[in-house]
Amino acid sequence: MPLKFELLQADDYSRYLLREKTDILYNLRALMQKRAMLSAFIDASADSFLSAILAVTPDEGHIILDAASDEAINQRVEAAEQLICVTQLDKIKIQFAARGIERFPHEGHEAFRIAVPDVLLRLQRREYYRLTAPSPHCLSCQIPIVVGGESKVVSVEADVVDISGGGLAITVPPNGIVFEPDMEFADCRLMLPEVGPIATALRVRNLFRITNRDGSVVLRAGCEFLNLSASMASSIQRYILRTERERNARERIR
Repeated sequence: MPLKFELLQADDYSRYLLREKTDILYNLRALMQKRAMLSAFIDASADSFLSAILAVTPDEGHIILDAASDEAINQRVEAAEQLICVTQLDKIKIQFAARGIERFPHEGHEAFRIAVPDVLLRLQRREYYRLTAPSPHCLSCQIPIVVGGESKVVSVEADVVDISGGGLAITVPPNGIVFEPDMEFADCRLMLPEVGPIATALRVRNLFRITNRDGSVVLRAGCEFLNLSASMASSIQRYILRTERERNARERIR
C-alpha cells in the first residue's frame, strides 16, 4: 500500500494548509526549538531517514536540515527533486515539502539547505488545539435565534470563551434563549479581530454550568462548526496562530 501524504492531497486537506510565510516560519522555528525529529521521505517514496531542523538562515529564505548518517542516502537526497518531511508538534501533524536541496556544511557537520516551503500542512482534526480568548469580550459570535415559533428571527451576541479549528465555546446570553444539545444555528457570524466576520453554522455539542470568580453562574455551550468553507477555516487558523505567537512573545518579555 502506498504511503499517504495529506500534503499532496490539497483538495481534501486545503483547510489545514498554511500559506503565509510568517505562519510557516513560526511552525518551523517551533520544531527547531523543540528539537522535533522528522521523517524525510525521498521523492515521496517509502524510503526515508530521520532528520531535524538545525537552523533558519538569517534572511529567512532557507532552513537547514540535518543529513543522514549514511552517505549513500545523502547522495540520493542530493539527486532528489523533493523530500516530504513529516513530524508532530504538540500532537499536531506537520508536513512540508523540501525542494531545491543543496549539501551544506553546518557547524562542522553534514547538512542540507532547502528553501522555506511555500505551503505547510498543520493537521489537527482529532484533537484540536483550543485557544482561550485573550481577554473577556474579545471574541463574540452573532447567532440568529428564532423566537415566537417561526415568526421572528433575532440576532443575539454571545461571548466566545475559547476557539479551535473545529469549533468554539460560548457563554449563553442570560435572556431566556434556549440552547440544547444537537441544536443547529445557521448563518452565524464569528467576529474575529482584524479579520472580520466568519460565516458558519453551529451545532451545540455540550452544555454545562460554570461559576465565575464573582460567584455568578453562567451556562457554557460547546459548539462545532458546520459547513465552514476552506477560506474561513484558514482565517480562523491564522488568527489562532497569530494570537498564540503574540501571547508567547509577551510571556518571554516578562
